[in-house]
Amino acid sequence: MKINIIDWIKVGFVLGLFQGYSIMGYAQNTELYKEKYRPQYHFSPRKGWIGDPSGFIYYQNKYHMYWWGKAESEDLVHYKQIIPNNDSVFSCMKGAPENIAYFTGSILIDKNNTAGFGKNAYVAAYTAFEKDTKKQAQGISYSGDGLTFDYYQGNPVLDIESTEFRDPTVFYYEPTKKWIMVVAKALEKKVKFYSSSDLKKWEWMSDFGPAGNEERAWECPDLFQLSVDDNPLNKKWVLVVSINWNKEQYFIGNFDGKEFKLIENHPKEALYVDKGLDYYASRTFRDYDNTLKTVSTMGWVATWDYAPHVPSTYGKGFWSLPRDLALKTFPEGLRMIQTPVKQLEQLRYDEISFQHTLEMGVHRLPQFSPEENCYEMDVCFDVSSKNVFGFNLCVGEGRKVVISYDTESNSLLIDRMNCTDASIPGFGRVAFAKVTPENNQLKMHIFVDKSSIELFVNEGKDVFTLLTYPSEGQTGIEVFALQKGTSMKFKGWKLKPSSPY
Repeated sequence: MKINIIDWIKVGFVLGLFQGYSIMGYAQNTELYKEKYRPQYHFSPRKGWIGDPSGFIYYQNKYHMYWWGKAESEDLVHYKQIIPNNDSVFSCMKGAPENIAYFTGSILIDKNNTAGFGKNAYVAAYTAFEKDTKKQAQGISYSGDGLTFDYYQGNPVLDIESTEFRDPTVFYYEPTKKWIMVVAKALEKKVKFYSSSDLKKWEWMSDFGPAGNEERAWECPDLFQLSVDDNPLNKKWVLVVSINWNKEQYFIGNFDGKEFKLIENHPKEALYVDKGLDYYASRTFRDYDNTLKTVSTMGWVATWDYAPHVPSTYGKGFWSLPRDLALKTFPEGLRMIQTPVKQLEQLRYDEISFQHTLEMGVHRLPQFSPEENCYEMDVCFDVSSKNVFGFNLCVGEGRKVVISYDTESNSLLIDRMNCTDASIPGFGRVAFAKVTPENNQLKMHIFVDKSSIELFVNEGKDVFTLLTYPSEGQTGIEVFALQKGTSMKFKGWKLKPSSPY
């Protein structure tokens, strides 16, 4: 991601996000994490800006999450913020020349001391941005404890004299005993692949792209393996690229340590990770304990058009629900599916379950009426008969979010043109996508938090993430249909906050 961190510090001061607060003050503030719009079971920092995930690893039985701050979790549900430990939100990165700012990157564990920073050293790989020339090159910093990183004085470790070369993901590729760097050549819509034995000297191997969506810019690439149809002996590589500063696309292929090549009959059109309005710059967790059974990811819930202008008072931004990834074969081919991690189920309480046949018109959902926007719904509709139906969420004070499905066109529409009580320039938008039912069933798994909705359709083949920012009074849930007769199976839960942080 092309972000000048120094500029964001300045923005933070302008917004008043960093004024007059200390960690002690936060501990004494009983309103912490109760601020209006503050998500209750998504991770957000104690204060300040959070943007792209910049290092997700699983190490020593913990999930470590960096954004040039740091949080840790044992279950991807409850989080403990480790950094910042003072008023500087970028306190973990030390020693860079004044002319250098940090852009998005990744974190790795150098188990065998290949770089000479020590056995099991934490190494941050990131884009070093020169503020005077605007040049973007790749640099590294190192740490013995994962809390404070020292700038490598031999930086940059990879420099092609470009102003659009950023966001490295670095991982170890066992078959060749080499580190692999996956990095974007943004305006060329390319992903470049490099290898290294020591994290300091990098050799170019190949390029991938342009392909799929070729508009504007490519950023924040990630490359990882997934099992096909739950078969651990059959795996493919997935390359995810953030595009247009508001979406992600993915490619399925094979990687041999040098080149990424698409599978046979890969579609030419873009395959989107998320078809909503606000999901970007996701990263998968790299497993350095070699114990995880799933590949999990989280993304930034935001869009650059209005990310600096959202009305939250603790700061700006939060991350998505953690999602498990897999590949599944459908009639149209192989596709990536995403499901919320099972650990989230521990937040459930007050379960409601019922079956219902939809009436014509709009009706409140009397069986399930949470007092606040902090709940989960798992719903299955029979779509064997023609209809247009759906939910109005965050209903109240003349505002709502509309989720609508048309059985004739197989189109799912999400309308948030009139959902927030705040003034956010460019926020009123509509998301639309074709969603094919399975066996005449449409399954919607919906998570509503204070300022967002995440919708997983048909086991996560189609996912929609969007910000909402409703008022505290907008907690109503309505179900609607143009015709009567569509049957619905409903389960719902209120969700507990995932604090303490």
